[in-house]
Amino acid sequence: MPAPASTRSIVAARAAALAATLLPVACATAPGAEPEVGFLHGHNDYLQPVPLRTALELGLGSVEADIFLVDGELRVGHERWQLRAGRTLASLYLEPLAAHVRDHGPLRANGAPFVLLVDIKAEPVAVWSVLRAELERHRSMLTRFTDGAIEPGAVTVILSGARPRAQLVAEAERLCALDGRLVDLDAVPPLPCELVPWISEAWSRVSDWTGADELLADERARVRDLVARTHAQGRELRFWGTPDRREGWQALRELGVDRIGTDRPKVAVAWARSLSVGDDRMR
Repeated sequence: MPAPASTRSIVAARAAALAATLLPVACATAPGAEPEVGFLHGHNDYLQPVPLRTALELGLGSVEADIFLVDGELRVGHERWQLRAGRTLASLYLEPLAAHVRDHGPLRANGAPFVLLVDIKAEPVAVWSVLRAELERHRSMLTRFTDGAIEPGAVTVILSGARPRAQLVAEAERLCALDGRLVDLDAVPPLPCELVPWISEAWSRVSDWTGADELLADERARVRDLVARTHAQGRELRFWGTPDRREGWQALRELGVDRIGTDRPKVAVAWARSLSVGDDRMR
């Protein structure tokens, strides 16, 4: 059921206010303004003091938002008790992103799409019926996926968690793609990249390393093999639950992992920029 007019007005006002706070990002994303740190992924970005804004200002290449469907709204939060009316995927992410693209153009300094990873926590089919309509409203900024082709937009949406796989496969043209799992690397026939551009997996499935000591040689070899297999299929690799410290970021970067998640974006970006200028103090 559509939200009452009063609720829609409140949500629109919040989106406008958040969009206004993003206006300075245009300077931060100017080409050459900062070293490229787009491999950093803002895990559970909605828990940051100001969702989305910090990630864009710092130059992250992707952020993650968990969603539930409640009273017709795609509300953002990791658990149901965290959900609030009006705190939605549209108000926190889609509308501010659209406003920024409209007013300032590309979101990333190198012109690559900014990735919004949407983690569906429950009821994927019901969520998809609402999410599909939300994405259609923002079609002009979104990457389009068709059988055999990807048309990049300013924002790429990838669905993770409880993914509506059958529904997306049935779409001739999609405004989002699916987050794969390691098992998908062995799919026969191979899954098309325009359906599954990313492979993501729990770090615990690969290693129990916490960053407190050295990553063992066989663990390094295991990750390198997964990186090579993923890249051979034209996909990107990401792990969740990795050591969120400079030792972890460094190891994953050296091993060629494409997206490195963090709940500490400011610290992670400072580390990444120190590498660009050859400063060892933060390694």
